[in-house]
Amino acid sequence: MKIDDLVEGKIVKRPSRLVRSPYVADVIINNDEVLAHTASLGCCGLCETGSSILFAPMKNKKPDSDSKKCVYSAQLSIINEKNYEIIIGIHPKLAELLVENCLTKNYLSTLKDVKKYKREVSLFVENKVKSRFDFTGIDKNNIPFIMEVKNVPLADYEDICSKDRKNKSYDDRSYNTKVAYFPDGYRKKSTDPVSPRALKHIRELTLIKKESIIRCIMCYVIQRPDVNCFQPSIVDPQYREAFKEAVDAGVEIITLVINWKSNGEAYFVRDDLPITPFL
Repeated sequence: MKIDDLVEGKIVKRPSRLVRSPYVADVIINNDEVLAHTASLGCCGLCETGSSILFAPMKNKKPDSDSKKCVYSAQLSIINEKNYEIIIGIHPKLAELLVENCLTKNYLSTLKDVKKYKREVSLFVENKVKSRFDFTGIDKNNIPFIMEVKNVPLADYEDICSKDRKNKSYDDRSYNTKVAYFPDGYRKKSTDPVSPRALKHIRELTLIKKESIIRCIMCYVIQRPDVNCFQPSIVDPQYREAFKEAVDAGVEIITLVINWKSNGEAYFVRDDLPITPFL
């Protein structure tokens, strides 16, 4: 897959001085300060002030058309670590596009030769399921499937709280030995789920799997190559427990690793990244 016409820029301020939405940032691109849409908010440090970002121009927008209109969209974050440049997909919609490309090109090892599929299908079963899932379809054996996609831009040498990580040193670790984790983000209380929507999705897929022959699949799209395992994050015990229940019930897990290049090209790495023991 390829994102065309990417340009590199830097986040100056988010939220913007002009538009106080957290989804809008002041950015410098080609020595000009313009507004850019940041769909992933700050993406836990990957799209904050000072971050180097690869932006895509937004359709039908010109820099001089309206000073309060976003003319670029943040797509990829660039970090440099241990003399390596790592490019990370941060726009959440990229995950769905990558999965669709993998479906159509038969890259997914457990979901090849699907007979048909649809995007963003709403399902409702009274008192049980009320969600829109990213993909539904029929596999090569005529078995229906439901697949929910989650973007995983974050990884570190250990999945631990940020305050604990400050006291750690990983100088002896290779840059590509990180654990990718999901979910992570802001919440008011430590007992709250990080993403109520993500928790709802995995619980509903577990319920569907328990009561039907439908293949229920969670696909975690890890948009960075510097990882060697995945796990449900320790910061969200509710999601970890739901993940375990889902696996025990037969929900299939795909851990899809993507390697982005600075020219906007995305390459399939693997779809079976090991999942670390949990709970």
